[in-house]
Amino acid sequence: MLSLQHVSFRYENGPYLLQDVSMDVARGNYISIVGENGSGKSTLVRLILGLLQPNSGTITNTFRHCAYVPQRFDTLNRQFPITVQEVMNCQRRVLGLKDRDVIRRSLEQMDVYDLRDQLMGSLSGGQCQKVLIARALMGEPDLLIFDEPSTGIDVKSQLELYPFMRSLNQEQGVTILTVEHNLKFAVKNSTKMFHVVNGHGHFCSPEEYIQEYLSENMGRDSHV
Repeated sequence: MLSLQHVSFRYENGPYLLQDVSMDVARGNYISIVGENGSGKSTLVRLILGLLQPNSGTITNTFRHCAYVPQRFDTLNRQFPITVQEVMNCQRRVLGLKDRDVIRRSLEQMDVYDLRDQLMGSLSGGQCQKVLIARALMGEPDLLIFDEPSTGIDVKSQLELYPFMRSLNQEQGVTILTVEHNLKFAVKNSTKMFHVVNGHGHFCSPEEYIQEYLSENMGRDSHV
């Protein structure tokens, strides 16, 4: 449903952030994009979303609808007086959905319907993340992209979030593509890992990634 072939990207005359990256995402997969800070993970997602255009290579897709769940701190001005209901209604209009009841159903799916009249800026990290996921689910995406979903939320919320992501994938057939720094859940949930290192990326199984990651860090330690 998504294919990147020999994609490279850099800003103007700067160094390449991604070099010759190829990535095929089949329907039904749960893929975690992992790698060190600055390795090119977020740039890869921006290319997939069409927010950036590659300097070379091609990106094609056959998905019906893709939805994006950002890091809450990247998108939310906590001082702006907007309610949960208003955020959801704005997205409903963007998607061109005439069924107003879709807001209730999506919020109930994330167990945050009771928060509909609260200001977004008053929510906890976990509550805010649930609302952002509910907003993404309104369009019934077949591809759902997360950017470090556990950022800024407590352990209890993480323990609720990741089983829900897994159920979306396994029970509802939603393809999941997520940038991850939470390696425990990435290894547990993923069907595949996409490891980005210095602008290059490759697929591996969760088991292979564990060995690769451990070897990588042992190598660093040996030079200390």
